[in-house]
Amino acid sequence: MPHVPRRPGAAARSAAFLVCGALAVTALAGCGSEDQAGEPAAGPDVASAARAQVKDGGTLRWAVDDVPQTLNSFQADADAATSRIAGAVLPSMFRLDAQGRPQADSDYLEKAEVIKTEPKQVVLYKLNQQAVWSDGREIGAADFAAQWRALSGKNSAYWTAHNAGYNRIEKVERGKNDLEVRVTFGKPYADWRSLFSPLYPKDVMGTPDAFNEGARKNLKVTAGPFALDKVDRSGKKVTLDRNPRWWGRPAKLEKLQLTAVPRDERPAALADGRVDLAGVDQEAAERIAYAARDKGKDGAKGASGPLAHGPGSDVTSGEALRSWARAHNEDWEVAEGELEARAKTRKAVKKYAKEQAGLDGFVVRKSLEPAYTQLALNGSSGPLADERVRQAVARALDRTKLAESVLKPLGLPAATVGSHLALSGQAAYADNSDALGKQDADKAQALLAEAGWVRGGPLEEKEKKPKTAGGKADHASDTSAEHGSGSGDGTYIMGEDDQKPGDEQKHAGDAKQGAAPGAYAPKGTAAPEQAADKGVKSGTGQLAKDGKPLTLNFVLPSGEDSEQLRAVADRISAMLQKIGVRTDITKVDDADYFKDHIAAGDYDLALYSWPGSAYPATDGRPIYAKPVPAADGSLTVEQNYTRVGTDHIDQLFDQAVGELDEEKERSLVRQADERIWAAAGSIPLYQRPELVAAKANLVNAGAFGFQEPDYEDIGFLKPGAKATGSPTEDAG
Repeated sequence: MPHVPRRPGAAARSAAFLVCGALAVTALAGCGSEDQAGEPAAGPDVASAARAQVKDGGTLRWAVDDVPQTLNSFQADADAATSRIAGAVLPSMFRLDAQGRPQADSDYLEKAEVIKTEPKQVVLYKLNQQAVWSDGREIGAADFAAQWRALSGKNSAYWTAHNAGYNRIEKVERGKNDLEVRVTFGKPYADWRSLFSPLYPKDVMGTPDAFNEGARKNLKVTAGPFALDKVDRSGKKVTLDRNPRWWGRPAKLEKLQLTAVPRDERPAALADGRVDLAGVDQEAAERIAYAARDKGKDGAKGASGPLAHGPGSDVTSGEALRSWARAHNEDWEVAEGELEARAKTRKAVKKYAKEQAGLDGFVVRKSLEPAYTQLALNGSSGPLADERVRQAVARALDRTKLAESVLKPLGLPAATVGSHLALSGQAAYADNSDALGKQDADKAQALLAEAGWVRGGPLEEKEKKPKTAGGKADHASDTSAEHGSGSGDGTYIMGEDDQKPGDEQKHAGDAKQGAAPGAYAPKGTAAPEQAADKGVKSGTGQLAKDGKPLTLNFVLPSGEDSEQLRAVADRISAMLQKIGVRTDITKVDDADYFKDHIAAGDYDLALYSWPGSAYPATDGRPIYAKPVPAADGSLTVEQNYTRVGTDHIDQLFDQAVGELDEEKERSLVRQADERIWAAAGSIPLYQRPELVAAKANLVNAGAFGFQEPDYEDIGFLKPGAKATGSPTEDAG
């Protein structure tokens, strides 16, 4: 899915434990031993089946966004496909369970534990005595040591993306025998379980050339249920074969093939048998649900009647009559144009019906991704540099409504996310949003007034419109209007609370074409009188300060995959409008969204997602660390694209990452999260939906949620066998 930055580990810092009572923050979390993590909002949906029910052999064709540029997970351009391959062919000392918590993998480890904390932290790994690389060599201390040296940051010849945790290791050595590895840390490291997962052989980590170049294209030595067979970049496929040297449960599948298929092409790829498993969007999920319902009906399986959905399904009898009239028009050009249009429609209908017939063998698995969507507020300049304005924006949001708008139509739990650093079910999770406060329009307006933004103040004669980067932004004077707020030209757009009974049907056509529900006035139409008290009417409701109106540039990606994100932005704009904050929408190419806008700081408001982490003390710091001025006057922001941070937040991360008492570490992480909420640089909204189309007889695979796949158990049911998990009946 687009717009999910990776969470590389940050460089570790010095640590000292800060007692819970030292923080004066509203509703401090985590000061006791009470487990606040709860359960995951949604569990895995993988059609579980016992291995005895799964047939041996077969090839699973699994859709990925692209063939990975590198097979080295520790390089900057590693992606989700890199991780998927590593999970199937390489050791990981710890893997995530269904609650997003790390668990030792018994195929590689008998035990891993901290055996000393003084004078230094020592972790002892006892390896599975059967664990060997595909070349027959035992997995051992030499592999651990090579990976530590490569990722420690001490040798700049290694092109590493991050070195978090490895830079705290002092030495790696053999234990009492070949099956023991002792890792001694120079500084305490709470997230030691994050290390050596995945573990690469010393052949890869031993030299900069092998690390930088060799592992990008090939992995000759592996140690998982599968082994790498071939990377076909021209054919857009990566093939994994069952590993004959695998000592664990033998893989049920003979081959696992990762096939690059763009998301908009996946329904066709599923229908014609090119893939068996694919992440899909809501529209594709609905098509699969329709295919199951339409099986045997007219229009399906080659029948002659039309389907009740898809191309041509919305043509009314009146429209059909007008089309007939145009086709028989005496004007030759009119008639020819209509006949060509009808021919294209027939072709589209035929293609759609054929695809629908091929989709009836699939089901949709549903869960929530281990990632959350947030509203980012750029605090580096402009109105949002004032913490009170950021807090006002945050308190104007009805996060429950936003979550429901995305998740409820999919039948998924519409829970809001209460933490920046963990998700529900993970050990560090606690809902710390009270540190900022609940939705309260009156309080939001009071904060704005305190910051000097008042209604009806004098405005400069001409308002400057927000800039666009490189001429690539799709911004027009009516873009705010398209997104539920007043625009600079006087256009008025009804918010969802303004809608009158019966308007849903009246404006349904506009919504289908992508316009915001409720848009009804052409440019230049003044706001209705009754809208004045909602802060819409020019000159009376607009907030202003020093002659300038309070207008925020809301930057969004323009691609088809981001339609849902833009719909959420519509709702946010309407909510902000009610407290007098206007938004101007700037749509930019997906390819430019992060590099030219988010990372460059060219935005006021933006929507994007962060993955959850089982190691928040390590992975959260670069995202929320206080930006540091560089010698040239610029800011070093790491991954803190909101540019909002404090010394206190940094201290809490530094203390947490070195705290070996797990309860105290979680308490520090939760305190850091409270501070992040109070700073209001980013507002978590909801977990992203995970929709996966799967062959109906495919088991132990689908929407995994937090859980990492058990690759050896994935396969196809034997004839007559049944899975314990039930297929999703309806994507909507």
